[in-house]
Amino acid sequence: MSFIDLFTPITSALPEVKRPAIPPTLKEKLGWTVVILLLFFILGQIYPLGVDSANISRFERLDVLMGSKTGSLITAGIGPIVLASIFLQLAVGAKLISLDLTKDENKRKFQGFQKLLAIALSFFEAGVYVFSNYIPANTASPLLGSIFATQFLIMLQLALGSIILLYFDEVVQKYGIGSGIGLFIAAGVSQSVMVGAFSLAPSATGAPSGLIPQALYYVAGGDIVNAVWSLMPVLFVVVVFAAVVYAEGMKIELPLAYGRARGLGARYPIKFLYVSNIPVILASAVLLNVQLAGMFAANAGMPLLGNYESNQPIDGIAYYTTPLASPLLFPGGYASYVQYLAQPQELLHILFYGLALIALCVIFGWFWIESTGMGAGDIAKQLERAGLQIPGFRQDSRITQKILERYIPIITILGSIFVGVLAWFADITGALGTGTGILLTVGILYKMYEDLAQQQLFEMYPQLKNFVG
Repeated sequence: MSFIDLFTPITSALPEVKRPAIPPTLKEKLGWTVVILLLFFILGQIYPLGVDSANISRFERLDVLMGSKTGSLITAGIGPIVLASIFLQLAVGAKLISLDLTKDENKRKFQGFQKLLAIALSFFEAGVYVFSNYIPANTASPLLGSIFATQFLIMLQLALGSIILLYFDEVVQKYGIGSGIGLFIAAGVSQSVMVGAFSLAPSATGAPSGLIPQALYYVAGGDIVNAVWSLMPVLFVVVVFAAVVYAEGMKIELPLAYGRARGLGARYPIKFLYVSNIPVILASAVLLNVQLAGMFAANAGMPLLGNYESNQPIDGIAYYTTPLASPLLFPGGYASYVQYLAQPQELLHILFYGLALIALCVIFGWFWIESTGMGAGDIAKQLERAGLQIPGFRQDSRITQKILERYIPIITILGSIFVGVLAWFADITGALGTGTGILLTVGILYKMYEDLAQQQLFEMYPQLKNFVG
């Protein structure tokens, strides 16, 4: 009996979204996806009862990574879901939990326990947010006449918001396109980019705050230089987007042959982004947690990681590991942002942050392949079980492993460095949506595009679905 089996009575009692009896059509999948997306945005506009909304300080990076909106019902966002998934994937990959996920029954147990863990983490994270005063309670008119009761009720509401997103994710997976987690992240980042690029709200200088209307405003006034400066963050979004799309298509294909069927062959693709954007997600999460831990410590009177003003670090480790402020926050626009970066302290900040981000990306990239069955040894065994071998060599997993070791470790390191450098580049250039957000969104949209193309192909040729399985 595995550790997860102990929780089977509880996980089997949890409500779940049933799979459709008849696979939904592409139009129905699009409909469900749009509905869930609209509900997600609505939840982001609802503030829990008892919250002091006037004193909420937002972490844009937290909102990007967690598909959340600070202060609303979805303050914790998909954080509990992602953490539960990562914890269990690493535990299974590292053999801390003995579970054969090739069996359907074990998959159901795994998914049930993951849901239970996500629900537990929803309450835990909500409690951390509330009782650390990151989400402040309204002390002027507390609910039930008690500040503690107010905080407790806020915690329950925030936890409920994350649990709702958990089931939204299930709906999207079974009735929509892609996954809810990816959808929420992409939606949040896209909203940030669209608002930053097209908002007509006036800025402190009187020009529109959206960068494209702002550029047109300057052009109309004959100020071409400031118009060009205004468009720089938009330009860098396009540059990063194009770089990620190009990198997604880069791969090495190893020829394979079926040992018992001569003439039949296949190819094993090793993508340049072998571990996708996982390294930058984990690295950004670590750096974000440094900021949050520093903020909680500073609020408790122990500025171990640095001092804070308005929930933003101003010195110490927390400051040097935090991304740079958005150029949209500078009254003088992008030109003043560039001047700000030229200060010696900020140059050191840029360098330290970049080195920390890239180093963590490499560490997590390597750790991820070794703990999730993506290493050369694990892949070699999978190919052997499938009856595949590399032409010209014996069907021996040790030989296959040696050949794979020529590629997988190097590609893992290079791919991890690439996503780290790209995220760092996007952050220091002030690209809209943050570097990590753009990387995540491009990867998510690329995967959704592939899913849409596959679904359309299956609808045109239904027999192909049976052939592919």
